[in-house]
Amino acid sequence: MTERLSEAQLDRAAALLRDGALVAFPTETVYGLGGDATNDRTVAAIFAAKGRPTFNPLIVHVTDLATAEKLADFDGRARDLARRFWPGPLTLVLKRSDDCPISRLASAGLETVALRAPAHPLAQTLLHAAGRPLAAPSANRSGHVSPTTADHVLDELGGRIAAILDGGPCRVGIESTVIDLSEPTPAILRPGGVTREQLEAALGRLAQTGNSGTPRSPGMLERHYAPARPLRLAATTVTPDEALLAFGAPLTGAAATVNLSPTRDVTEAAANLFAALRELDQPRFKAIAVMPIPESGLGAAINDRLRRAARGRAN
Repeated sequence: MTERLSEAQLDRAAALLRDGALVAFPTETVYGLGGDATNDRTVAAIFAAKGRPTFNPLIVHVTDLATAEKLADFDGRARDLARRFWPGPLTLVLKRSDDCPISRLASAGLETVALRAPAHPLAQTLLHAAGRPLAAPSANRSGHVSPTTADHVLDELGGRIAAILDGGPCRVGIESTVIDLSEPTPAILRPGGVTREQLEAALGRLAQTGNSGTPRSPGMLERHYAPARPLRLAATTVTPDEALLAFGAPLTGAAATVNLSPTRDVTEAAANLFAALRELDQPRFKAIAVMPIPESGLGAAINDRLRRAARGRAN
């Protein structure tokens, strides 16, 4: 049985984490499936609960830069980005420090570790109360749509984890940007809540790493974030047996419509994306038609998730 805990029961959630149990908790991006990142058995339980392949690394959540510097080798670039964007939706992939206590399984055997300091006040309070770094991938089954409410987590993982700490809907609604700083040339591994434009203002022009070979960070699998219904991207028409994921003025003729942002605001669209996909993922629809979304700002992260969700399906 999975406990549903309120903010007032935060100490109970922290105690469960210290005991090696799994607790889902809110961040500003999506809900994370948290466990003690220094405990091999706990990290293994995260992979098992999600059905996640163990070659796919986990993001480790920390309170702040000072804590992160005990886990990885920070250079000037990494410190600058952490000071600019932490707490917030940015994950740094760095070389593990020589005495890094993070489970090797969390790093999928790599010599790097992915670190983030979340901005959600409840996540920060929980990290302080637990007193240890928390490995926390999205709190859903591997490959499924990421959760942005406690109800989503309960639907996905109820009975598989000890508790869900309910902090309401997630503000950003799309996962963190992941940037690799373990090599001389920084590269974006996954677009997300911090935009390419923001990062390039700090670092200069960045590379975008492809998905060949073993994933170097979370969110690099070819197929990910996927509903059961096939997605048809860049739709300019819609049929009566399709649901419509709209952006701006909606197309007419769909069986059902959810609008990510009637005003074409990509920040609003990002916050609504995963909940909208869940709402439209119903057997009565043949497919989900998705209207075009611009690549600028958070639009790049939205389109990345949509392309991965559509991959391997007719579109």
